[in-house]
Amino acid sequence: MPLSLGVTALVLQRICGEYLEMPGLRLTLKQATRFWGMDEQACARSLDYLVEIGFLARVEQGTYRLSDGAVKFPSLGMAKASLGARWPALLRDAS
Repeated sequence: MPLSLGVTALVLQRICGEYLEMPGLRLTLKQATRFWGMDEQACARSLDYLVEIGFLARVEQGTYRLSDGAVKFPSLGMAKASLGARWPALLRDAS
């Protein structure tokens, strides 16, 4: 997906910031898409990535919430490096 529509560190930081500011926040993909004004595919990739690194948890009825123990911003740079070759796939068009 293109960077302009895709997952960037700034987008991830914004999502993390909202969840840290409102620890009880639970959003479905559809709600998150509206909340952050994102394309559904980019939003899904962002949320799924944050689940993968343990910052968010996906729970009942597909809602995303802050993971237990997530009390600070994740190290997005380190997470990006740990994904190796898969990280660029988050950034480019899936089509």
